[in-house]
Amino acid sequence: MENPEKEGASGREDAPQSWPSCLCHGLISFLGFLLLLVTFPISGWFALKIVPTYERMIVFRLGRIRTPQGPGMVLLLPFIDSFQRVDLRTRAFSVPPCKLASKDGAVLSVGADVQFRIWDPVLSVMTVKDLNTATRMTAQNAMTKALLKRPLREIQMEKLKISEQLLLEINDVTRAWGLEVDRVELAVEAVLQPPQDSPAGPNLDSTLQQLALHFLGGGMNSVAGGTASPGPADTMEMVSEVEPPAPRAGAGPSLKQPVAEGLLTALQPFLSEALVSQVGACYQFNVVLPSGTQSAYFLDLTTGRGRVGHGVPDGIPDVVVELAEADLQALLCRELRPLGAYMSGRLKVKGDLAVAMKLEAVLRALK
Repeated sequence: MENPEKEGASGREDAPQSWPSCLCHGLISFLGFLLLLVTFPISGWFALKIVPTYERMIVFRLGRIRTPQGPGMVLLLPFIDSFQRVDLRTRAFSVPPCKLASKDGAVLSVGADVQFRIWDPVLSVMTVKDLNTATRMTAQNAMTKALLKRPLREIQMEKLKISEQLLLEINDVTRAWGLEVDRVELAVEAVLQPPQDSPAGPNLDSTLQQLALHFLGGGMNSVAGGTASPGPADTMEMVSEVEPPAPRAGAGPSLKQPVAEGLLTALQPFLSEALVSQVGACYQFNVVLPSGTQSAYFLDLTTGRGRVGHGVPDGIPDVVVELAEADLQALLCRELRPLGAYMSGRLKVKGDLAVAMKLEAVLRALK
């Protein structure tokens, strides 16, 4: 099926000429053929061109464009024909990372990978001089406009949806150039500045804060945003390995238990097949002690009812959270915000942030 834009381009190619121009054109073309025959086969080395299947040749005869030639052998008239090759294979380029401000005031470094191909060789030659530069600028402008309207959380969680929208917007412009974009992949390189306004709903900051408070030092009420119950049954005391706390009346030996070990005991009863089907990911938590040693703990919610324990998981974890014990204590005392620790590098999250946010399902199960 012929594309209507292509038919329109062909109509512009066949613009009528005056009879003197047609006569002159025909006469010079005849002389070109005659010269080719007289000097053959020597002229064959210069007049015959081979066009592969993945290319088309755009020939200009006396300045007027002709129908795309190829694949196969193409005959060019000496002195009066000029040509330009057009590659029809899929090509790719990267939009270099640039600093953008999201709707909620966050500053992030975002780039994109774009794959495109030429579907109309004539339009690609006639309409745009530098096709790669024009397409790259179009993709960067579309990316900037799309991200300025969205908060940081939406950009991180819906990269595929934004990429599909960018694909449509870029194609609306480039189709008139004989070019079609096949794929756009958005790449968030780094978050340079956290959001100024806290977005409605859960985010990475609140998820990590709630995990720290509930698993490593808070009770059920801390997760819900309230204060911890004063009763001994819901109390867990933070023990510093550097400076021992003052003795507390009524405190049993269980308070001497390391906080992370208490985490394993508290989390085990809440594991279920429903939680595994909802999360479906494996997490590893690395806590660096003041001595320089590192304690590893895992939460495997990929099979069965899930597992939690000391050490590393059997398989490769989807997300690895690493922080020092001093930073962990600062998180528990609310002296350090998780997002601030993450931005400064004190809290390291390796893996997909979208998978890390699935820990919110664990919090809901604990409430």
